[in-house]
Amino acid sequence: MTSLQGNIPATLISGDGIGPEITQATLSVLEALKAPFVWDQQLAGMAALDKTGTPLPEETLLSLRKTGLALKGPLTTPSGGGFRSINVTLRQEFELFANLRPARTLLSRSDLSRYDDLDIVLIRENIEGYYAAREYYLPQDDDAQGMALSAGYVTKKECRRIVKYAFEYALAHGRKKVTLVHKANIIKLMCGMFLEIGREVAKEYAGRVACDERIVDACAMQLCLDPSQFDVIVTTNLFGDILSDQISGLIGGLGLAPGANIGEKMAIFEAVHGSAPDLVGKSCANPVALMLAGGLMLEHVGASDKAKALRKAIDKTLESHIRTRDLGGSATTSDFAQAVIQNL
Repeated sequence: MTSLQGNIPATLISGDGIGPEITQATLSVLEALKAPFVWDQQLAGMAALDKTGTPLPEETLLSLRKTGLALKGPLTTPSGGGFRSINVTLRQEFELFANLRPARTLLSRSDLSRYDDLDIVLIRENIEGYYAAREYYLPQDDDAQGMALSAGYVTKKECRRIVKYAFEYALAHGRKKVTLVHKANIIKLMCGMFLEIGREVAKEYAGRVACDERIVDACAMQLCLDPSQFDVIVTTNLFGDILSDQISGLIGGLGLAPGANIGEKMAIFEAVHGSAPDLVGKSCANPVALMLAGGLMLEHVGASDKAKALRKAIDKTLESHIRTRDLGGSATTSDFAQAVIQNL
């Protein structure tokens, strides 16, 4: 965690589609909070491709290396042309090994949330697994590309680092239990290594943080039946991607779900939903996920009081039924932002 000292340089990537709209709404709230950031605005995604010919310009990478801190709207990776996922590229370029996805009930069960008082943090290994993109074609019969092979992997080093991060997060945030999620019963070597290392790390925290285990498919079912049994979940890349979206669905969708990508020297905070190009210019985009990501960013730099004030204001706004269209309301993006500012 970075210490809070005066003005803190940070890279700002508004993103594509509704990105600029929700970014502007988030910036207005952060400004009202007197957040300690000095923004260096940069391009990525389709906006960057149109202007510079590449979806991830060197100037953006230089800014990220300089600041070590960023707030990012949703990005669109161009189809075809050999372009790799920008998000995956950023995670691997800066070794953003931990993907943090907190989810808590913001709307009552009578609204869009499936459960009251849900409060789960999913921590996902972010740079290995099947998303390392080691893929190949192999011949089969007379077809040179008759078989597609995706080679996932994990290392003991990264398994240890991500599980240790989960336990340290639990200690720092007063959490009681960490659940190791795996598929070691079938994927015996790769998931088996994650589980074995996870058990080793858990012993270091015995008596301070409890630990249990779930096979991933059982975990998915139990999240639907009784999510209250989970506190902090730590798992591998692909399983984490799937389960984090499932958990978001339990609280009302990705529009309420922030994300953080954390490394030793870099942290990027983001809305994890898509760029929703069909909503551009309609003033109805939901900025909650990016605002909550801004809250995670404030916590990261030591401004926990401001982060708490932001979350409280968002809660109060939603409770007063000032909501964007996807949440059953009629407020515009800017209307919602102004209501949050009034509730700070």
